[in-house]
Amino acid sequence: MKTVQGSRLHPETGQELVRGVREMTIKYKGLAKTIEMPGWYAPDDATGENGLHDARDMRVSDRALVELKAKVNGLLAPDEIRGIRKRLKLTQKRAGALIGGGPNAFQKYEVGEVMISKPADTALRLLAKDPQRLNELVEIREHDAA
Repeated sequence: MKTVQGSRLHPETGQELVRGVREMTIKYKGLAKTIEMPGWYAPDDATGENGLHDARDMRVSDRALVELKAKVNGLLAPDEIRGIRKRLKLTQKRAGALIGGGPNAFQKYEVGEVMISKPADTALRLLAKDPQRLNELVEIREHDAA
């Protein structure tokens, strides 16, 4: 794609595009969420229908879709996951080791990059209701490691 003085040309139409943000509505199984979608847009195109988006831009819509899918499937939202983890005084890495998913799982769950699994969701919900059970989980993991 050509770059022309801070702008880009649309590869199909040749129209000049500039960097901007447009409202976009993401829909999933009857739910909808309006987001501010970054990308390259024609200056006179308020809808952004012919915009171009790179991988970094697409993370915004991908994360909104993960949130909608979690809601439809009855799973914790990223901010809820972060809140429970912090109340349990766990680092993201430690939460991944104890609850599952691996060392980077909670970082991905909490930014909405990946939807939390049903088992991890259930474990977090149980721990949120009874944080003392975290000690049992630590003992189990330590026993498994021995």
